[in-house]
Amino acid sequence: SLEPLPPSGPDFGGLGEEAEFIEVEPEAKQEILENKDVVVQHVHFDGLGRTKDDIIMYEIGDVMRKSHEAREKLLRLGIFRQVDVLIDTCQGDDALPNGLDVTFEVTELRRLTGSYNTMVGNNEGSMVLGLKLPNLLGRAEKVTFQFSYGTKETSYGLSFFKPQPGHFERNFSVNLYKVTGQFPWSSLRETDRGVSAEYSFPIWKTSHTVKWEGVWRELGCLARTASFAVRKESGHSLKSSLSHAMVIDSRNSSILPRRGALLKVNQELAGYTGGDVSFLKEDFELQLNKQLVFDSVFSASLWGGMLVPIGDKPSSIADRFYLGGPTSVRGFSMHSVGPQSEGDYLGGEAYWAGGLHLYTPLPFRPGQGGFGELFRTHFFLNAGNLCNLNYGEGPRAHLRKLAECIRWSYGAGIVLRLGNIARLELNYCIPMGVQSGDR
Repeated sequence: SLEPLPPSGPDFGGLGEEAEFIEVEPEAKQEILENKDVVVQHVHFDGLGRTKDDIIMYEIGDVMRKSHEAREKLLRLGIFRQVDVLIDTCQGDDALPNGLDVTFEVTELRRLTGSYNTMVGNNEGSMVLGLKLPNLLGRAEKVTFQFSYGTKETSYGLSFFKPQPGHFERNFSVNLYKVTGQFPWSSLRETDRGVSAEYSFPIWKTSHTVKWEGVWRELGCLARTASFAVRKESGHSLKSSLSHAMVIDSRNSSILPRRGALLKVNQELAGYTGGDVSFLKEDFELQLNKQLVFDSVFSASLWGGMLVPIGDKPSSIADRFYLGGPTSVRGFSMHSVGPQSEGDYLGGEAYWAGGLHLYTPLPFRPGQGGFGELFRTHFFLNAGNLCNLNYGEGPRAHLRKLAECIRWSYGAGIVLRLGNIARLELNYCIPMGVQSGDR
């Protein structure tokens, strides 16, 4: 939520289709595993003589658990529409007394799938066409293409995704894209044409992504009233950068977590693989969640980042950090905190932000166990600061500058969870520590 303006190249590797499941009435000697927690109520065995039932129950319990895990991994590949697991006792002359047969019945996705929709937003309407070729070469490879034709801009993206057989967490992807963004808080329009290659892999409990990106950026003014500082940034630039991201996520949900923690650390180095933009960029995000009494949840978050230009050339408005809005410091307009010129916000080279949140059920628990569980009351305290630093002054001067003129806000509201996709907030905010120029 606090990525620089504009965000990096989009991820055009869309999610796979949701699997369709057909419920089958269990029969004697077999169990059907569905896409839910497995609960075995009745298991019947025919044909057993001197073999005791308890030894079979020990064996099938372990088999069912491992079969369910294998089924989840198969669905995660995104190449099957349906996966059913059937467990039966062994039949035939070579069958063992305690032998089991495990059968995976799968239905593959079509070779080509597509989607078509329209979107309206940001004073623009667009038509979006998407194509996907799952399991292209037979080993869970995937090619996706997305084309957006709008009343103002046209964007596209082509992506190739290749997992390592047996280790789906280890995967390689290549993206080719063109995307245009409009940023009214800076009176800026940016068009990116780029290519990127990234490799993702796990190490112990962490997930890592190493990425190279080359992008041709075209900056322009969004309005005739754009300030001279924004006009001076207009033009073309070529950025080539290497980046690394590490994620540790033990939360039970990414939308409204009740427990667990999240740590994200990102590093980006631009200029050493070509291009005319050079900088070193570091940022992090930390989140802790703790479930309390009466079904309430306490959450604490902290973000921070620093951008250091390399060489004599100053940093670009497209690479700096931005602060303000419902995803950082509530009560302030989107990205409308910090350095600005004639009403256009220019971003900063260093920032920090934090928040304390308390989520509780609705008073008197209306709709308990049903629709009412999607709502939570929300009490919050946010704070943060954004500025530019003189890197010749030393760390103490940097910390002192980041501690000056802190913006903060507090308030309360209601949160609605929209499945596992997003959440909708209606808050009453009281902004404090407002500085001249903040919106």
